[in-house]
Amino acid sequence: MSEFAAVDVIRAKRDGRRLSDAQIDWVVDAYTRGMVADEQMSALAMAILLRGMDPGEIARWTAAMIASGERLDLSSVTRPTADKHSTGGVGDKITLPLTPLVAACGAAVPQLSGRGLGHTGGTLDKLESIPGWRPTLSNDAFLRQLQDVGAVICAAGAGLAPADRKLYALRDVTGTVEAIPLIASSIMSKKIAEGTGALVLDVKVGAGAFMKELDAARELASTMVRLGKDSGVETVALLTDMNTPLGFAVGNAVEVAESLEVLAGGGPADVVELTLALAREMLAAARIDADPAQVLASGAAMDSWRRMIRAQGGDPDATLPAAAETEVLRASGAGVVTEVEAYGIGVAAWRLGAGRARKEDPVSFGAGVQLKVKPGDRVNAGDVLLELRTDDASRIPAALAEASAAVVIGEKGPTPTKLVLDRIA
Repeated sequence: MSEFAAVDVIRAKRDGRRLSDAQIDWVVDAYTRGMVADEQMSALAMAILLRGMDPGEIARWTAAMIASGERLDLSSVTRPTADKHSTGGVGDKITLPLTPLVAACGAAVPQLSGRGLGHTGGTLDKLESIPGWRPTLSNDAFLRQLQDVGAVICAAGAGLAPADRKLYALRDVTGTVEAIPLIASSIMSKKIAEGTGALVLDVKVGAGAFMKELDAARELASTMVRLGKDSGVETVALLTDMNTPLGFAVGNAVEVAESLEVLAGGGPADVVELTLALAREMLAAARIDADPAQVLASGAAMDSWRRMIRAQGGDPDATLPAAAETEVLRASGAGVVTEVEAYGIGVAAWRLGAGRARKEDPVSFGAGVQLKVKPGDRVNAGDVLLELRTDDASRIPAALAEASAAVVIGEKGPTPTKLVLDRIA
């Protein structure tokens, strides 16, 4: 007979009371083992969304999630370890150039990544567009590659924070994704269990992000930084703008191609700026004295990328998938691009087949949006604003409607905005 009943834990949080350590430990463990039903955990998640949790509750909830599975031991890796996590955005391919760049600077980067859902793209989906590349590695292979190459981007193993895997799927279908205590514990339980010594968080803010408002993003970032530091992980967060897509490519293979431009010393200015900003933070947190801009210019990051892709079965020289159908959106009149709204562009890419509505849905590697303009650009009537790419022509009308609404042309350019909005350490 259990000393707790799920309904009592639900009522406590529903009524605004603080959950005890014992209650938290029990309910997370019991849910992971199937002793607490989905409908009961759904009710508790909604109570947490509405009533919140204090820092002590969040820390205990995170610890219970970590305790539900294994913890990776990276002590055999001789380089300092540093990782980065993004809360998700549109055109956010930063992990792709950043991981090999930081590895080329002397760190080991254990990047456990995920798949896209809805309008935000997933790193694993992008990399799977490379022929032969595989996302799953055994723990031994993971550690070996981390030591030998210094860079790994792969799927988290089933043994890492299994409570989070179960709860994340539940939150997605019960309207509780936005609960800051649950977002923070979800992200940080996996990152702490991963065993990294340093962690840089890229918390997106704006139309294309889960956090639309700066204050909410700052609260989430502060919560995660505190969780990391309390667990002995050197943690810092950057709040970055996600009102406009990053770079010009939104999709899978198109984002890999743009990442390769960055690694070759070119690429869009915003992608390069954010890659270097995050690299500097990761290296500082890992106490490595290196200039990532110089390393990027030297070609060493591209060499690191090629080794990383080969180590996971991929062919870095292979031709990337291309979509069978294309459609362009042209400017109806002259003016200045005042807005390229990230959410609308993300939804357009999703409608073209680049994303998924459910976790089990396949994605089209060649599908996506190729932007031709950024806010502030002057255009004339008939100029191409963007290109839609898909394998299924029937997807184009709905995507075109989303994309058309996302690109706004006016008489006066927008007020320039910063890419990095704040830093929390």
